[in-house]
Amino acid sequence: MKMKYKADLALFVVTLTWGISFILTKNSLDAMSTFNFLAVRFFIAAASSAIVFYKRMLNLDKATIKYAIFIGIIMFLGYALQTFGLNYTTASKSAFISCLSVVFVPVFSALLLKKLPNLPCIIGIIIATFGLALLTLDGELSLNIGDFYTFLCTFCFAFQILAISKYAVKVDPINLAILQIAVVSILSAIVSLIFENPIIPTGTKVWTDVLFLSFICTSGAFIIQNAVQRYTTATHTALIFTGEPVFASIFGYFLLGEILSSKGMFGGFLIIFAMLLAELGGELTLFKKRKDPLL
Repeated sequence: MKMKYKADLALFVVTLTWGISFILTKNSLDAMSTFNFLAVRFFIAAASSAIVFYKRMLNLDKATIKYAIFIGIIMFLGYALQTFGLNYTTASKSAFISCLSVVFVPVFSALLLKKLPNLPCIIGIIIATFGLALLTLDGELSLNIGDFYTFLCTFCFAFQILAISKYAVKVDPINLAILQIAVVSILSAIVSLIFENPIIPTGTKVWTDVLFLSFICTSGAFIIQNAVQRYTTATHTALIFTGEPVFASIFGYFLLGEILSSKGMFGGFLIIFAMLLAELGGELTLFKKRKDPLL
């Protein structure tokens, strides 16, 4: 299997874990305030990762620290704006607007990284955006201040993907991931101390959810993303991440009994189709170009 396919498969697994994170996060927020929760989740993720990869951490350099602080700030702003926007808009609209980073990533990639997406990726972006609308939006299409904040978070998530594509090839990607997770934890803790009344949660259920989110959905997910994204494109990564609300809907059905409408199921199908088109379309185009001279 080509390294590109392995990388895309790994990012697909990351997207799957983020799909279940919606349910676990919702449960955790019943016991903790928003930034208190983020501080605990990202602290556990950063600390456990640093312990596991302590030998790598001994070789930290200034470039890694610089890039990690930059990406970590972008990540924190994305989470902060998304969370703040949720106070004024619906979860479905937030999910749709947040995933619109799939539209901005190829544009910014062309402008900043000088990398143009191929035609199958462009078509996939259009199809995935339409699928996201069917999956997440209901009849309420009016815009409010919460939608504006969520729209700003979309830029942050797009820049995060681009920054990882650019900087993870220059430094140790695992050290980069651990430090950016730590930056999010520190900034979340600062905001929580200023504006919230942070607590240490109690109860087996909340800790089970928090630990799963920390180890699997944060530490494991971001380390994998940083390690493998160098083998694929930023546009491909953004397209794969549009599967997040699809998996959230699937887990919501099996774990919470939430029913997805036929419109939503068709939207999910379009998103999966868009991923496959972007994944295989480029190979088919190259195959056709190789065969044309022989026809």
